[in-house]
Amino acid sequence: MFGAAVFLVTVPVFFEAPLVRYAPLCACSITGGWWAISWGLLSRRETEVWGDLLLGFTGTWLTGSIYWGGLRWEPLLHLPVEALGLPIALWCLWRARMAVGTWFYLGSLLGTAVTDLYFYIVDLIPHWRQLMHGEPELAGVILSAALERVNSPAGTAWAIALALVLLATGAIPLRSRHLHWWAFGGAVLSTILVDGLFWLAAWAGRA
Repeated sequence: MFGAAVFLVTVPVFFEAPLVRYAPLCACSITGGWWAISWGLLSRRETEVWGDLLLGFTGTWLTGSIYWGGLRWEPLLHLPVEALGLPIALWCLWRARMAVGTWFYLGSLLGTAVTDLYFYIVDLIPHWRQLMHGEPELAGVILSAALERVNSPAGTAWAIALALVLLATGAIPLRSRHLHWWAFGGAVLSTILVDGLFWLAAWAGRA
């Protein structure tokens, strides 16, 4: 369960990111396929837990496709759009249904919130807007300016502090034997991995 949660957070990001940029409607339509597969797995007792997990992933895929496909120019909308599935997740918690998928979604959303918080604290939002609106040939210059803030003493200190928060939040649930906590922990801890990979990509793409 932990490995599946990590996989569903990390690997699809690098497939979905270019897809929503060049074919946003296609990315959104794929949600229907994930939804159908999820319910197909849920209908069988031996695969029910994996359908549950995949249904939670379907929610993250849809919200990600909506934001990065048509609203990526405005960072203030990022978290609200990613949280569109929150009412459904809270309803599932209240009804004690689909715990694995629900906690996977909540873990992914928490990771997104912490990452966005870092962008606000370190004042990377202007660079986000410039990167989304700017010409491709200016991306290196924008990334270099952003990395200066990230690599500053304050940027480094906040990165370490928030990474420790994610590490503790993701690791503590792994002491439980319940699968939904392993899905949550995997989703949260994967945020550190994904953010690190994007940092490496930004470093490689700087001017």
